Amino acid sequence: MPITVADLAKRWFKRNPDKLTEVEARVLQSAVERRTLSKDLNAVQASDQSTGDRIADRIAQVGGSWTFILAFLGFLAIWIALNVWLLARDAFDPYPFIFLNLVLSMIAAIQAPVIMMSQNRQSERDRLDAAHDYEINLKAEIEIMALHEKLDEMRHSQIIGMRDEISRIADQLARIDEHIRTGKSAE
Repeated sequence: MPITVADLAKRWFKRNPDKLTEVEARVLQSAVERRTLSKDLNAVQASDQSTGDRIADRIAQVGGSWTFILAFLGFLAIWIALNVWLLARDAFDPYPFIFLNLVLSMIAAIQAPVIMMSQNRQSERDRLDAAHDYEINLKAEIEIMALHEKLDEMRHSQIIGMRDEISRIADQLARIDEHIRTGKSAE
């Protein structure tokens, strides 16, 4: 008779199948069907992203890199050098670089929410990964419990077999002993 989700729920979770969570039921069903739970979450998440999501992720990736930081430091150095030394009297943004501050403020005002959007999506991806990891770990525990049951059954059948073999040998020894006793007493 094939094993069902209800059998496994009662055996391993000590609960009725209607009391299982959706995840537990899905994991038990995959154990019954002997199929994997693994899936490529990156491909699933990538297919769900809009163009804005991909742009925000790319901006966050570039904005959070050493290449960006060093390039921006170079840009700032060139800006300051142009306005202090090269253009001296005709500087388009003289010291204290008010226009540069305005540009930096605008970049920060736009870049910060974009990076936050990307971080929020990353948090959601992390939650999905954690949920998937939980399913995989739960299935691994179930498979380990199944292996323990099989080992216990094998051990039990070996013990029964050894007991039967010992009983058979004891019967043979008793017959031999009886034969020896009756053979000696006949002499």
